[in-house]
Amino acid sequence: MELIYLIAIAAVLVFGIGVVVLNRRRSAAAPAPAPKAAAPRPVKPPPPAKDGTAAAAVRAEPEHVPEPLDLGGERPTFRSRMSKARSALTGTLLGIRSRTGITTETWDDLEEALLRADVGVRVTDELLDGLRTRVKAKEIIEPGALLDALQAEMVSRLDGADRELHLEPGPADEPNVWLFVGVNGVGKTTTIGKVSALQAQAGVSVLMAAGDTFRAAAAEQLTTWAERSGAEIVRGKEGGDPSSVIFDGIERAAAKGIQLVLADTAGRLHNKTNLMDELRKVRRVAEKGRGRVTEVLLVIDATTGQNGLTQAREFGAATNVGTEGSGVTGVVLTKLDGSAKGGIVFAIETELGLPVKLVGLGETINDLVPFDPTEFVDALVTLD
Repeated sequence: MELIYLIAIAAVLVFGIGVVVLNRRRSAAAPAPAPKAAAPRPVKPPPPAKDGTAAAAVRAEPEHVPEPLDLGGERPTFRSRMSKARSALTGTLLGIRSRTGITTETWDDLEEALLRADVGVRVTDELLDGLRTRVKAKEIIEPGALLDALQAEMVSRLDGADRELHLEPGPADEPNVWLFVGVNGVGKTTTIGKVSALQAQAGVSVLMAAGDTFRAAAAEQLTTWAERSGAEIVRGKEGGDPSSVIFDGIERAAAKGIQLVLADTAGRLHNKTNLMDELRKVRRVAEKGRGRVTEVLLVIDATTGQNGLTQAREFGAATNVGTEGSGVTGVVLTKLDGSAKGGIVFAIETELGLPVKLVGLGETINDLVPFDPTEFVDALVTLD
């Protein structure tokens, strides 16, 4: 009996050992589990080639890309955008209005405030001399009446100027040409884009001539505006002759019956003779084509103050080469919303006889507006 138990135990042991050996053999024959895939690492773009071929694919956008064309918004008011210019006068004017009489201190304060707002010495003297005469004649007695008279006199000095942008009728193959001139950084190219959109909204067909062939990205910036305003554009080679670009633009407009050519020019320093000579050439060439130069618009940055007078004189001389000697026909004053020197308008108009036709009150297309003397003076000196 004991022998039978021993045999049974031996059989169980043999069977167990066999199972263990078989499982080990199966485990050895099975393939190892695949490791989890690692997350893909970001791939950096290849560096630009030394010859510049790869650089074009990653070229930066122009400095300023205009907002999507939207002419449906409201036009900004001068008062809402000229807080910096008004601040140059507000404190002084409030102090004067609170006094009981008109004294020597009143005149000193008024003179200082007007000069600080960049009205200019000549215009300031003329304004105050006229008011002094009226005070002596007892026409004006109270400080409040003096400030009201000052405001009325400022408006009257700006009234009567021709502020229209001239688009003359004529044969379909003789487009009007508006030439835009000015120093670097005043917002000339952006102004052209906004004018194009406004004219297109009025139903005028427009072609832009990218005559600024020297500033990087100038033609690209103008092309963006052309696409958004539905205008055509003529461009030249970078660093090429700006006169030939403008001539080609006029010829294409004449051939296609386009009404208006907006001609950009390279920004240049007004005290550089060779650059101003080049501008004279641009004007001569523009006159030789089939177009008619009906506007030469000088773009001035309002923050430059009295320096704008010097610019206006030099650019006027450089563009005064037509058969009628028209020179600069008007001024576009940009960045008026960011300047405390809005009084430059008086110096431009009274000393140089140039009308301010458009002003920039902000960055969007609706912020380029016709200049209105009453609204401007109200924004500058009204206290309530």
